[in-house]
Amino acid sequence: MFGSEMAMVNKKPGKIFLTRGVGQHYYQLKSFEEALRKAGVAQQNLVQVSSIVPPASRIISLKKGLSKLVPGEICFCVMARADTNEHGRLIASSIGVAIPKDRQKWGYLSEVHGPGMNEKEASEIAEDLAADMLGTTLGLEVNPDKAWSDKEQVYKASGLIIKTSNITQVARGQRGLWTTTVAIAMLL
Repeated sequence: MFGSEMAMVNKKPGKIFLTRGVGQHYYQLKSFEEALRKAGVAQQNLVQVSSIVPPASRIISLKKGLSKLVPGEICFCVMARADTNEHGRLIASSIGVAIPKDRQKWGYLSEVHGPGMNEKEASEIAEDLAADMLGTTLGLEVNPDKAWSDKEQVYKASGLIIKTSNITQVARGQRGLWTTTVAIAMLL
């Protein structure tokens, strides 16, 4: 590998921003493109990665994140995507975030996507998954049968998890069109 290729492979993101979008079109690919446009990232070459928030990374605003993008550049992201061409079908895409209090440790992102979930359900599942993945790496064991609101209190009361959040996009399929939802964590 050449030096510039190695630098791209070993890139450690320091900033993350969250975005979302929904698109509709006769063609599935164009529906996806429209969702990326609504999210503000259609001009990027997106590379999906697994769901680790690097140590010492910080979440920045959508506006600040979008201002840092250069059209055509390769950008790493964690993406949740759902598509439907079924009229009336509810679809959701959500990214959950869990950040540890100890900034020298890594956090987690989770992707939730699929049919039949409303915004509250998808956002709670995504946030719960991210918090659970982080919690177990920190030695927290929480009853998985508890509701997210109960588990959230346990995670935050532990003092080990400083922040959980999510970004969620839902939509209903329209007759004769593909509908696509995306929720994305962009890693800069």
